Amino acid sequence: MGEQGQAAPGWPGVAARWTSSAKSGVGTALSGASPLWFTVGHGIVNEVYYPRIDRACLRDLGLLVTDGAQFRSEEKRDTVAELSWLAPGVPAFRVVTRCKQGRYLVEKELLSDPRRPVLLQQIRFQALDGALQRYRLFVLLAPHLGNRGGGNNARVGEYKGVELLCAERDGSALALACSVPWLARSVGYVGSSDGWQDLMQHGSLFWYYGCADNGNVALCAEVDLAASQGSFLLALGFGEGAAEAGQRARAALCQGFPAARDEYLRRWSGWQQGLLPLDEVKDAPLPALYRTSAALLRSHEAGHFPGGIIASLSIPWGESRGDNDLGGYHLAWPRDLVQAAGGFLALGAKEEAVRALGFLEATQEADGHWVQNLWLDGTPGQSGIQLDETALPVLLVDLARREGALNAGSLERFWPMVRKAVGYLVRVGPVSPQDRWEEDPGYSPFTVAAQVAALLAGAELAEACGEAGVARYLRETADVWNDSLERWMYLTDSDWCREYDLPGYYVRVAVRDPAVESERAPELVPLRNRPPAEAALPVAHLVSPDALALVRFGLRAPDDPRIASTLRLVDALLKLEMDQGPVWYRYNGDGYGEHEDGAPFDGTGRGRPWPLLTGERAHYELAAGRPDEASRLRRTLEALASPGGLLPEQVWDGQDLPGRDLHFGGPTGSAQPLVWAHAEYLKLVRSLSDGRVFDLPPQPVKRYLKDRVRAPRRTWRFNHKLRSMKAGLDLRIETLAPALIYWSCDGWETVSHAASRATGLGLEVTDLETAGLSAGKRVIFTFYWPDAGTWEGTDFLVRLEEAG
Repeated sequence: MGEQGQAAPGWPGVAARWTSSAKSGVGTALSGASPLWFTVGHGIVNEVYYPRIDRACLRDLGLLVTDGAQFRSEEKRDTVAELSWLAPGVPAFRVVTRCKQGRYLVEKELLSDPRRPVLLQQIRFQALDGALQRYRLFVLLAPHLGNRGGGNNARVGEYKGVELLCAERDGSALALACSVPWLARSVGYVGSSDGWQDLMQHGSLFWYYGCADNGNVALCAEVDLAASQGSFLLALGFGEGAAEAGQRARAALCQGFPAARDEYLRRWSGWQQGLLPLDEVKDAPLPALYRTSAALLRSHEAGHFPGGIIASLSIPWGESRGDNDLGGYHLAWPRDLVQAAGGFLALGAKEEAVRALGFLEATQEADGHWVQNLWLDGTPGQSGIQLDETALPVLLVDLARREGALNAGSLERFWPMVRKAVGYLVRVGPVSPQDRWEEDPGYSPFTVAAQVAALLAGAELAEACGEAGVARYLRETADVWNDSLERWMYLTDSDWCREYDLPGYYVRVAVRDPAVESERAPELVPLRNRPPAEAALPVAHLVSPDALALVRFGLRAPDDPRIASTLRLVDALLKLEMDQGPVWYRYNGDGYGEHEDGAPFDGTGRGRPWPLLTGERAHYELAAGRPDEASRLRRTLEALASPGGLLPEQVWDGQDLPGRDLHFGGPTGSAQPLVWAHAEYLKLVRSLSDGRVFDLPPQPVKRYLKDRVRAPRRTWRFNHKLRSMKAGLDLRIETLAPALIYWSCDGWETVSHAASRATGLGLEVTDLETAGLSAGKRVIFTFYWPDAGTWEGTDFLVRLEEAG
């Protein structure tokens, strides 16, 4: 038996790991005084975030039951859990865990204290055989302060006579207190001297270690069941130090659970009452997923960083990830954040959407783009560039304006952000360094469609802010890109066209413009997350539902034969019918998911179906005039949610693997909930209520589907060197600096020259009047750079081909 208070042996403990990402509940108090977020999974608390939503500080907190002799039962492994919400749309939970051997039952109510950062659990333990005195109940807690399991310091301590279990690391601390006495307490290193090891070996706490420093530590204490008669309150407080955490935990115990619960429910219910009652439209009440999704969006917004909405309070495949491979989703992705803000607008939650715009405004890079993802203070998590993440915030400003969330003054405020964003797009686009799935460079339907729509929305905003010249240039650029979509991404002669009897289809991503390269080798697209032998496919063998974005952003009509042909191929290759309804894969060859045997994704694997793609398909069906089919797909989304109403990132498509907690149609280890999926569902509910696609940008619809505008030109630039174009069009040269362009159409026999003009967006343009030249002509040009006083020293050439 360890001596009371001595240091625990076994430093530093085993390598730290996180826990399952398949959450069953997520909650937070709507209170600035309580910057604390918690998740529930497998019947226990299995992650807490404090003092920021992007700072995980707890791996898990659960119970373990013994009889002091042979019986051992760990709540998260040896019980069956059921979760329910305390009130509709209020993320506070009642959790019931039943021993698989039928020996005990635990009922818990979980929420955070609105007045302070304390997680509260009102617990009632029942011995189903009626012999409460036969059992011993222990609390197990694994701190991972500051997003790390290593380097934590654990203590057995007290605050003014209240016995505590404490942990600290780098200015952050937690303290666990109980409303009834602890019978025994101990801390130790995970895997050697922690309470779990002690209980498994001895059936009770045999070691009484008082401290465990600078390691992967765990805390354990025994609840006095006799004194509590099985009913007690746990208070887990947080602060900058142990004293502050202890004071908060004790204050919460003194206040009591009912007062905290009443205030928590009142705040959330009041917020829900301010939303559009779309769950009551057309005399067909929707399931609770509408209110649940609203609460989930709100629960993922940061407190001290207004509008900072993270992707998910989960760490995909967390049980296989440690301190050096966090891989969590508790960062802000501009794409996901815009989707969430759009969900808020669909709900009528305008203030929340404007806060999201404010966060985007504050975290935009100086050149106008947003990084792939970022911590809430703006520090990049990953620095990749996906041009849809620069385009979507522009569309969000326009949607907020149309929904009445922005007045004239607010529009003027956000115009500089929009101006910088569209400037970046026209300088860098249309080729994106990564597609929306954060993988391949090139032309992809979603990303290019988002850019074109953003340029048109930006043009309208530019006019509203008095910049007619900028508006004109943005529309001209959008027209060129829109006219080029099929040249860039639509195939009409491939083996798949013949195999599936198709006139053509939009590919998932194309690396090269056919008009850029004169002689092409077979175009291969690298596949991330695949073994080396499977790491590339021909561009003609990659397809994705991303082509639906051409309709969602208003560039192509729902009944366009090219869209219909693409969807036939998408459904043949990527559609899976589940019991809940149809689901779709992101693209063929996707490697982001578990291995075939269910082992966690470890850099390679196989992608599984994404429920949010069912929502995107439902929006297409609504746009195509098939509301009944859109409603059926909405019901599929609802059926894919967990019993607690959480939508996963991916669903398992293989045979049941109970040992890995994978079941056909259930969540994989990727992420649950995914805020993006809930936002897509909310927008779908709004779209069905309105009878039209809620977030469809009107500018492309009017310009390309109604007015049938075509571009009278094509563009050449150094990062997009056009090699050929159809006769009958003018040629525009775009440069990043003022230029004098000398050009000829007869091999320099005669020479013309033209000076560039500024667009106001960091680009200079020079228009060459080539529309009157016949097919077969070759336009040759070179540059004189007046600012530098130098010639380019190279000739460039564009061939004119037969129009057709």
